[in-house]
Amino acid sequence: MAGYLNDRVLDFGLNEIDTNANKLLICNALPTTYAEANATFAMGNKTGPTISAPQDNGSNGRKVVISAITDGALTATGTGSHWALVDTANSRLLAAGPVATPQSVANGGIFTTSSFDIYIPDAV
Repeated sequence: MAGYLNDRVLDFGLNEIDTNANKLLICNALPTTYAEANATFAMGNKTGPTISAPQDNGSNGRKVVISAITDGALTATGTGSHWALVDTANSRLLAAGPVATPQSVANGGIFTTSSFDIYIPDAV
């Protein structure tokens, strides 16, 4: 691993999320592929989530901020335990992780999320 990475190197990785993630999904398991995120585990989605440009993450790397969602559309019933950001134009899963608090959800309802960060730490 590199002992130093310029912020520009970190930003270009995060820029892929900022520029191309056009859909946030709530899933019932951690997806590792686009098909899992967009179909197999999908419980609901929000098209056009607001994602910040890459920025400083305090004293440890760089981040993008995913704004809170208040009106995600639910398409299944169960427990939403993970989020996924996808690039639908290129059928790519760009990032995924656990939600802060899993939610019981019902088909036809709405889901909400708090804002959260995706970050790349500085090299050590």
